Formats: sequence, C-alpha cells, structure tokens
Amino acid sequence: MPHSSEPRVAYFTMEIGLEASMPTYSGGLGVLAGDTVRAAADLEFPLAVVTLLHHRGYFHQRLDEAGTQTEVPVRWKMDRYVKALEPRVTVEMEGRTVAVRAWLYQVEGVTDYAVPVYLLDTDLPENSPADRRITDQLYGGDKRMRLLQETVLGIGGVRMLRALDHATIERFHMNEGHAALITLGLIEEKLAGARWTGERADAVGAAADSIRENCVFTTHTPVPAGHDAFPPDLAGPVLGKQRWADLCALGQAETLNMTRLALRCSGYVNGVAWMHGQVTQRMFPDAAVSAITNGVHVGTWAAPAFHKLFDRHLSTWRRDSMALRYAIAVPREDIRVAHQESKRHLLTYVNKRTGGGFEMNTLTLGFARRATAYKRPALMFQDLERLKAMARYVGPLQIVMAGKAHPHDDEGKAIIRQLFETAKALKGKVPVVYLEDYDMTLGKLLTSGVDVWVNLPRPPLEASGTSGMKAAVNGVPSLSVKDGWWLEGCIEGETGWAVGELLKEENGGVPDVRYAAAFYDKLSKAVMPCYYKDPDRFTDIMRKTIALNGSHFNTHRMFLQYVQDAYRIMHW
Repeated sequence: MPHSSEPRVAYFTMEIGLEASMPTYSGGLGVLAGDTVRAAADLEFPLAVVTLLHHRGYFHQRLDEAGTQTEVPVRWKMDRYVKALEPRVTVEMEGRTVAVRAWLYQVEGVTDYAVPVYLLDTDLPENSPADRRITDQLYGGDKRMRLLQETVLGIGGVRMLRALDHATIERFHMNEGHAALITLGLIEEKLAGARWTGERADAVGAAADSIRENCVFTTHTPVPAGHDAFPPDLAGPVLGKQRWADLCALGQAETLNMTRLALRCSGYVNGVAWMHGQVTQRMFPDAAVSAITNGVHVGTWAAPAFHKLFDRHLSTWRRDSMALRYAIAVPREDIRVAHQESKRHLLTYVNKRTGGGFEMNTLTLGFARRATAYKRPALMFQDLERLKAMARYVGPLQIVMAGKAHPHDDEGKAIIRQLFETAKALKGKVPVVYLEDYDMTLGKLLTSGVDVWVNLPRPPLEASGTSGMKAAVNGVPSLSVKDGWWLEGCIEGETGWAVGELLKEENGGVPDVRYAAAFYDKLSKAVMPCYYKDPDRFTDIMRKTIALNGSHFNTHRMFLQYVQDAYRIMHW
C-alpha cells in the first residue's frame, strides 16, 4: 500500500478523470480534478477526494456517416480499479433513508505517496431499486436525479469522511457548485454539536459564518446554465422540511442556487483564470472572488516522445513541472524529432479510423471540445472558398476535430452533423475528419500530434480551457481567441497567435463573421507562412511554448497556489 498522510483538505468533485478507461468523468471539469489530485500526490500533500462512483459513467459516443450522435452506455469492471470499504452512512432524501458506501482508488505520485479517492455508491441491497440507481450515471436523468446525486455527494460525503475517521480535515474544497451541499452537512454538524438558543434561523446563520474559514469554492463557468438551480417544489421534498427551512435562512427561499449557497458559506472563492475571476465578480458582486488559473498535469499529458525528451534534457521535470522553463535550451532538432513521432502516432490513428489520407508534411490543425454553440467549432468553416484558396495558394491544410454533445443538447448534435457536411464539401481540397468518442486517450493523442491547436470560443464564455495547455506541454502552439487562459498565455508570434484581438464590439458583441475573417487572416498571413517558409522559427515557437506556457500552466504551480492562497497551509 503506498504511503499517505492523514488528510488535511477534502476535495469534493462530481466527476474526476482518474483513468481513460474509468468512466467517472465527462470532460474538462473531471479531467482537471484528476490532474489536480495527481499534482497533490506528486507534492505529497495530505488530500482526500470525495466523488461519486457512476456505474454507467457518462456515455460512449457513436457517429454515423451523417454525423448523427447516439449514446451508448458504458460498461466497466469496477473491481479492476477500486476496492470496497466497510463503512456505511445514511442520507435522508424524500423522507427515505438511503444507505451509502465508498470505494477506494489511490492516486500515486512520483514517489510512493498516494492520495485516496472515495467514490460514493448507493447500489446497496438495503436500498430500493430506484435509490440503487442514484449513482448509476454521470449527469444522467432529470433535475430531481441531479439533486439526489448532489445530496449524496455533499451530505453523504461529509458523513463518509467522518465514518472513515478523518478527524484532521481543516478545509473542504468544492470543485464547482455540484458539491455545495457539503455546507449544509457541516452546518448540521455544528448545530448537533452545540447548544443554541433563540430562533433556529439565527443559529443556522451563525453556523454558516463559523464554517466559512473551512470552506473553499471554485467556480468553473460564466455560462448561466452551468450554475445548478432547483425550484422550491423540488428542493423542499428532496431535502426535507428542516433542511429546506435552513436553506431559506441562508437566502435560498426563491430557488436553491448551488453557486450562491457555496458563495454564502465559503471564505475563499476563485475563478479559474484571471478573466474568469473578473467575469464571476461581475456576476456575483456581493462575493469576493479571486482567481487561480488552471493547469494540466505534465506527466499525464506529455506524449511518450516528450517524456523521453524531458528525461534527457530536464531531469527533474516529473517532480517539478516548472523545470520545463529550461526547454528554451533544448536543441531544435530534438524538438522536431519528438513532435514528428507524436504526429505520426496521431495520423496513423486518423487514417486507420477514417481513411482520411492525412499526410505528415501537411500543416495539421486540431480542435476538440464539447460540442456546444458558444465554443464555435464551425467558425473555421464560415468561408469555404477562402479556406480552399488558402490551401491552394499558401500551403496545404488538414483539420482533425472531436467532441461529444451532451445527450440533451440538440443544438450541439446539429453542429456535429453540420461539420460532417462541411467535411464532405471540402473533400479533396482540405481534408477534415471528426473523430468519435473524445476521451482522455484521444485527447492526449490530439493535443500532442497536431501542429497548431485551435480554440475559438465566444468571449467571455470560456472560463479557462485546458486543452491548449495540454498542447503547450507538447510544444504545440495555439491559434486562439484571447479568452480564458489564452489571455495570459499568448505572446504573439512567440507562444502562438491570437484571433480577433483588435476587433471592436458592435451592439454588445463581435459578429462571428468578423471572428472568422480574423481567423483566416492570422492563419494565412502568419501561421502558414511560418510553418512552410521558416521551419526554424516555427520550431523556436514550439520550444518557447514548452518553456513559457508548459512551465507555468501546470497543476504543480496551480495546486501550490491553492495551498498558499485558498487552504492557507504552509507546512505539511
């Protein structure tokens, strides 16, 4: 059993990317959680993680020839990954007592240190068939099911930590509002453990104030739909009369808003990039919002060729990701060789899966995100004639894309079908492929194997974005709108290129057609000439991308910021 210390911080997250074959994550939020925990293990920090098991995970994506998405349930053998633990706790929901157990997964760092991850599960024989399915599917079902899951995570998670005798926890970190009900669990502990007089509402408010120094809240989205909210006629029956009355005392009478509950009870609140912190502060002006920019776990996302490169030139990189800054001295040829190996792996996969005929000497653009409107995956294809002319007169292009649409996002599914139509229209001129079932394995293949990473969100809706950070670790520069992390990471012509940075807003925004024109301008006048006519300069950009962005936008740096600014634990 790997060594670990008694945890001092509990990290609660609805999803977590532990392994590609464990379907306990859906996208960026879960992958970031996994990277965060891997960094904590590398740094030997006393952390414990609480999440849900998700028997059927998220879903496998299947795409037919027209790009129509269907969702296939995930099947996985849990006992290959997790170990059942003995303690049982109960949570009251809808007037019923629901039993909860935990499974253990250990995240091992670069030494023999490990961080425990507790995956909560209601699939127990003492529960009703309906309650056994609460932890069945990640983000599955309706709002009622979502609230049941979040009650198990929050209140059940606090009770499970107590049942596991973790008595040294000083901070409770909520990774997004899904975990906000831990505050209710902590308040209930306070009220049960102390005598109080007067109105219960006053006691609830005092208890909420008393737990603030122990609670940390990270919000990940400026999109309103990303902030869970439940109406009283749902929240009241699920949580029960007393809990609902307590929530009303905390200002939740009109609706149970998980973000506002977390804000009310947290002593430290942060967004996940500087700009996102500013946007969140404007959304919630009564809160004090800081910012800690996201990162990625270098050891996880560096391709095998770059593992070998870093081992040869940057011997301490596994324990200290900031050592990547010394990549500035790595010989150009070594960077080229590592990238060509990664690109060959990607194109072999693409051609085998799609018959796309992708070629090694062609500039390859990558775009892979959740398929949804504000991420604008179709922006590259606003003017197909111009795109074809660029490929004819400036240099050949090929584009590889991926991303799942949420099962209930009809607009996102329509975007994928549109991209398939676009690929057919460009056939023979600009090869475009859309790969199905985007997950951690495919994400690593894409972010390490393309030549340029493209990201075109509608500002300011990109909270952070981490796919471009994964690309940077592998020396792949970005061509991106300056939103989220790229506002901090873009040094024009040195770590990549910005799209539309000089555009003026018109009537509250910039039309997509103008962003598309700016994308074509930058691609044809800066990126493509550099790639085809000045390969040494392009390699220098790759090298600076690792040295400047890879060395900073990683979870070692990010987690140490949480330790210092949010947890305020200076020694461990």
